[in-house]
Amino acid sequence: MSGRTGMPDDVVAWVDRRTGAAPFLKKAMRYVFPDHWSFLLGEVALYSFVVLVGTGIFLALFFEDSTAKVVYHGSYAPLAGFHMTKAYASVLHLSWDVKGGLLMRQTHHWAANIFVAAIVLHLIRIFFTGAFRKPREATYLIGLLMLMIALPEGYLGYSLVDDLLSGMGLAIGYGVALSVPFIGGNLAQLLWGGPFPGDPQFWSRMYIAHVLIIPILLATLITIHLVLVASRHHTQFSRLPRQTERTVVGSPMVPSYAPKSIGLFFGTTGLLFLLGGLIQINPIWEWGPFATSQSTNAAQPDWYLGWLIGALRIVPGFDLTIGDYTVVGNPFWGGALFPLVVFIILGVYPFWERRRSGDRQTHNLLDRPRDNPRRTAFGAALLTWVLAVFFAGSADRAYETFGFSYNAQIWIYRALVILAPLVVYALTRKVCRELQAADRVELVSKAAEEEARAASAR
Repeated sequence: MSGRTGMPDDVVAWVDRRTGAAPFLKKAMRYVFPDHWSFLLGEVALYSFVVLVGTGIFLALFFEDSTAKVVYHGSYAPLAGFHMTKAYASVLHLSWDVKGGLLMRQTHHWAANIFVAAIVLHLIRIFFTGAFRKPREATYLIGLLMLMIALPEGYLGYSLVDDLLSGMGLAIGYGVALSVPFIGGNLAQLLWGGPFPGDPQFWSRMYIAHVLIIPILLATLITIHLVLVASRHHTQFSRLPRQTERTVVGSPMVPSYAPKSIGLFFGTTGLLFLLGGLIQINPIWEWGPFATSQSTNAAQPDWYLGWLIGALRIVPGFDLTIGDYTVVGNPFWGGALFPLVVFIILGVYPFWERRRSGDRQTHNLLDRPRDNPRRTAFGAALLTWVLAVFFAGSADRAYETFGFSYNAQIWIYRALVILAPLVVYALTRKVCRELQAADRVELVSKAAEEEARAASAR
């Protein structure tokens, strides 16, 4: 009795007759994906990047990367007659006069925030479950590198607008670059082409880096990351009683996982466009064009740079002289060394843990956070350290909104940065050990119940 094959088999047969790709397609469609919701964070980051590229192409059609001065005569009446750069004027035109322009610009901005947030949450999940262990060290490091590159990409993106807020951010960046020991002056000269605000070509270099160089680099790293994930297969939580490191559990691409992933893509895209259409972000017309003689109180960058602003706020002002060189302490320690130390710790930790534990086995099963109290405690302490610095960046907002003393807040945060990680480390480790003890009691109780049941059956 003959029967008709299913749709996936028909597609494979049709493609194979024309390309000979059937073995690859069959393997791809049978590839097993994880079921746990936390694995979707990586896909949210991927789909946010796709939205970033799409909306970024639209924005590039209207943006002018020029600091030449013009007089504004657009639709936004409060700025009519103001002198501003073509860059700022083009973004005003995009926001007020181009159909769908404000929607695309705000969606692009929201997508950048969600992209970084998804990577950070994905990284946290990987760290606390031990997903960085052999054979996935390279996958982990590439993901960490993507986060490192995404931060300056976002910084360049909102700096291109040349409003008062972004101009202040560039001034801070220039100060941080100058503070780098030995090479700071040459580094700032290379990037800016002269004293701040730099030569006219600086804007073109920043624009090319933002729309071409860094996106291509990110796309390359994402591709390598996905290839490594596919070649090593996914990690997984232990759900089956006798699940081993060699057992792969999940849903095949066809017919189960692909529709879910497509739905997540459209859901992520729809949510980003809803945010772009309904929730205002970065209203540059309220800040006005940048002028070196002006500043605005309680100015804040995007959230993913809050920890750097916090570090600049809590590090005391001091200079350190090394030979003929002077290191300006506050911008270097807060704006350059602190983030570098955090990323070095995250990059080195997998190899330090392997050396300390002597564990060189291949791991496909994930740990629960309680299963490794030392790693969980260390991760919680590191996260607390960064969050304390991050919240220090909001001290000016707390002063403006609630009237809290700015100086008192800074001293409180300086104490928290030192004490809070130590307290969190000790408490987290104790909680994990208590949970492990509870697990052992539960296992003993279950074993006793099974023994009693077996005895009664005899």
